[in-house]
Amino acid sequence: MDITATIAAELGVRKNQVDAAVKLIDEGNTIPFIARYRKEATGALNDEQLRNLFERLTYLRNLEEKKEQVIATIEEQGKLTEELKAQILAAQTLVVVEDLYRPYRPKRRTRATVAKEKGLEPLANILMLQLTDKPMLEEAKAFISEEKEVATAEEALAGAKDIVAETISEEADYRIRIRELTTKKGVVRSAAKDAEAKTVYEMYYDFSEPVNKLAGHRVLALNRGEAEKVLTVKVEAPEEDILRYLEKQVITRDNPNTRPVLQETIADSYDRLIAPAIEREVRSELTEKAEDGAIGVFGKNLGQLLMQPPIAGKVVLGWDPAFRTGCKLAVVDATGKVLDTKVIYPTAPQNKVEESKKLLKQMIDKYDVSLISVGNGTASRESEMVIVELLKELKKPVQYVIVNEAGASVYSASKLATEEFPNFDVGQRSAASIARRLQDPLAELVKIDPKAIGVGQYQHDMNQKKLGEALGGVVEDCVNRVGVDLNTASASLLEYISGISKTVAKNIVAYREANGRFVSRNELLKVPKLGPKAYEQCAGFLRISNGKNPLDATSVHPESYDATAKLLEKLGYEKGAWKPGQLSGISNKVKDKKKLAGELGIGELTLTDILSELEKPGRDPREDMPRPILRSDVLEMKDLTPGMVLKGTVRNVIDFGAFVDIGVHQDGLVHISQICDRYIKHPLEALSVGDVVEVKVLEVDLQKKRIALTMKGI
Repeated sequence: MDITATIAAELGVRKNQVDAAVKLIDEGNTIPFIARYRKEATGALNDEQLRNLFERLTYLRNLEEKKEQVIATIEEQGKLTEELKAQILAAQTLVVVEDLYRPYRPKRRTRATVAKEKGLEPLANILMLQLTDKPMLEEAKAFISEEKEVATAEEALAGAKDIVAETISEEADYRIRIRELTTKKGVVRSAAKDAEAKTVYEMYYDFSEPVNKLAGHRVLALNRGEAEKVLTVKVEAPEEDILRYLEKQVITRDNPNTRPVLQETIADSYDRLIAPAIEREVRSELTEKAEDGAIGVFGKNLGQLLMQPPIAGKVVLGWDPAFRTGCKLAVVDATGKVLDTKVIYPTAPQNKVEESKKLLKQMIDKYDVSLISVGNGTASRESEMVIVELLKELKKPVQYVIVNEAGASVYSASKLATEEFPNFDVGQRSAASIARRLQDPLAELVKIDPKAIGVGQYQHDMNQKKLGEALGGVVEDCVNRVGVDLNTASASLLEYISGISKTVAKNIVAYREANGRFVSRNELLKVPKLGPKAYEQCAGFLRISNGKNPLDATSVHPESYDATAKLLEKLGYEKGAWKPGQLSGISNKVKDKKKLAGELGIGELTLTDILSELEKPGRDPREDMPRPILRSDVLEMKDLTPGMVLKGTVRNVIDFGAFVDIGVHQDGLVHISQICDRYIKHPLEALSVGDVVEVKVLEVDLQKKRIALTMKGI
């Protein structure tokens, strides 16, 4: 198989782009580095395309390896024919390779192997040839043997049928066709183990849907219901069609002596040997597709969440709400440094509202707080009521934001949080994290295992390794797209930078603490374990403001510094007489990019990137994202009436819709059919996590705490 040609066709790109990307990956370059600094080589493939390419490359290389192993094993057995070899080499998936290998795989003892040991293979051959003019029981009499423990003709024939049944079940072409028929015409059915029990799976108590129409989120729900022993799930295959197909393949002569025996054997082969395996494979494939889809959605949601714009330059009060143990507060200055922490008890059972407000006013005045960041967990609603009352009593304008606190408790109990805040308890750490999430969501959220950030569905049921790798890739792409300040970034943030491992990230922080701030990117080469290759991969993503070289504050890679100096010279800027940010409109001075790039010895795409960096150095791509909604008043669920139009923030996007925070503590659901007037296959085509949208209330169910929203006709 020509792997790069196959990938190029699948991704809809040119083969030479794939060849270049594969070469760069094999040389140890990271995806963010290739996407940003090797655009000429790959024809500007973006990080998403490169990750898909890498995934397929890994799969297809494993497939080729498996083919080689299978061919070698069959050859050792002396059973490899040219035809079989060609079939194996032409296989496009691991499943087909397994089908072809099945007859040659070392077997545990089966009914067929026992029958062969009893010398019944010749009788099986008579049955398969279908030429006998005697009834099969007559033929079987010749195989009665006391020595081989075959007591009767019936026993002999049963053994021969077992041999034939196994032969049929191992025929790769039959299995491929049966799998195809099951996928095309099969039905997935589920039933309740206890129809009276009240569970979240009630809609699946008597459920059926064609295999090829079953949505991914339903597959995952059925799997979970089955794992929790609430549901029984089975695949009903089109048995009649399958048996008809097998009979057509196996029964080649209309011989009344063999036909009925073969029909029985075929039915046994299908029921006992083929059907259970095919059902497992079909369900496994459905699960894999569903997981891939869910991981894709989770990844897109996570990316949007990480890329939410930071609220810079504000002193923030982080508020981790609770009842019995009190609300934990942390005041964080504009750089993220914790200035003060307190615990107040405005909620039940203590209800010390006035005392809490007094303390809050003191903290707001003392530290000039302008924004309160409230976690959306337990007691968030009650805390919000207190905050709104407080804001009305203040002389200065202060606003509040409800922040998704998913994963805050995971972080606050982690080893990392203990190292960061050794003198704080879990609640204080959580409050500090909630404040910082508003100031710089990316820098704070990278400290949490991406799986603990609740923007997916069924994440705990998935292949955790696959999920972890995919989400790690999303975080890596986001961190590198934004870039980090080398002199302030935490080790947790640095370890996501291209080419930097956990150890090297810690070494960078240790070097900074021992030697003071970095003044030049070159200094990175003095960091233990950070060699030339790692430097090449990471340097462009690490920024130094007010360093020796103004280019260190941009995403221009050090390998292009000479070309950039020549460029500035050619455009009439004197050496040392310019600073990034003073070069707006520089792109307009370039009349012929292709010619200039050639003179500078760089590619045209690299030149374009350098020019845009010089115009807007270190520009944060998050600036284009919608800002969080700042609130100063509160709504309750009982205040909602159908027809009311509100502004909200998209908190989670899933296969069947999106959950929107409209400021009433209970997120409302916009079903996929209510998102827009045009047909969309998936909500992600129209919405992303963090989007600020206008929604209209359709229905409010106070008892079930459900809010139905629409985005149509507003």
